[in-house]
Amino acid sequence: MGKKKKKKITSKIGLSPGAFVHVGEKKVENISIDLIDYDTEKYESKKLRTIDEAFPFKDSHTISWLNIVGLHDTQIVQKIGTHFGIHPLVLEDILNTEQRPKIEIYTNYIFISLKMLTYDIDLKEVQDEQISLILGKHFVLSFQEREGDVLTPLRNRIKGGSGRLRKSGPDYLMYAIMDIIIDHYFYVLECMDDEINQLEDKVMSTPDQAHLQRIHYLKRELVNFRRSVWPVREIVSLLTRDEHHLVKDTTEPFLKDLYDHVYNISEMIESLRDLVTGLMDVYLSNVSNRMNEVMKVLTIIATIFIPLTFFAGIYGMNFKYIPELKWHYGYFILWGLMIIVAGSMLIFFRRKKWL
Repeated sequence: MGKKKKKKITSKIGLSPGAFVHVGEKKVENISIDLIDYDTEKYESKKLRTIDEAFPFKDSHTISWLNIVGLHDTQIVQKIGTHFGIHPLVLEDILNTEQRPKIEIYTNYIFISLKMLTYDIDLKEVQDEQISLILGKHFVLSFQEREGDVLTPLRNRIKGGSGRLRKSGPDYLMYAIMDIIIDHYFYVLECMDDEINQLEDKVMSTPDQAHLQRIHYLKRELVNFRRSVWPVREIVSLLTRDEHHLVKDTTEPFLKDLYDHVYNISEMIESLRDLVTGLMDVYLSNVSNRMNEVMKVLTIIATIFIPLTFFAGIYGMNFKYIPELKWHYGYFILWGLMIIVAGSMLIFFRRKKWL
């Protein structure tokens, strides 16, 4: 696969704060806009052709979830910001997919940025994308980088009408989105844990250069994972501490439970990082042991041939008078002596358990 073009943060150098520049990789060709509007009795889901179709739902008394997939069209993001009264700096953060997760609390809305992580079993790769959430009085806006996500079960729960979702407000919807994203972190970590265990067995039996490259990859991914998860603790903690009118008291217990999940994930990441570091030590130790075994065998072979070379060197000299050269059985005697010496040394090495 060829590398895709990716706008870097340096493309914003020199621009004014709040400039509408998409930073990151263009992951979809066409932007899609989906709307789910519901309350306890009503449910409506549709794909919008233009962003203008979503604007009437801003002040409705139902709960509206507007999901925008694709961030490279900055005009759509700008239109949303203008109609929903979103600060330009928040829109700038939505377009910048290279930043760390964060939360910003305003009077009329709350902005949250997270990393949505998935694990490709076929490629054995952790794939990430930024998802930005804006919680308003009657709506939740979500901005994604590409099609496909982990939120399908949540959409099915809303459609089914069972449980707390249809009876609760948009603050609970925002919590539910965060909860399913964070719960999926557990799945990604479990996949990485399984791979680490399989890799450990391979490293113990037949350490290979490819295993070393995979260990480095896992170590780097866990560092990125930690960078994505660690700020989420601050986000959830701030939501539980800050008494904002958009977050109801009934939602706070769920946010506290979410904080426990994030804390557990942080501990799992540290444990896996320790495992990968230990795996690196195991790999280096096994490679060193294999090298020592090779060196031991070569040393024993060289040691056996030292006295044999000594005998061959003596009788290979060009002196005129060497009495043994005239022996009728001298050649066979020398061979017998060399065999006896080599055999005696092999027996000695075996008794010492060097072989």
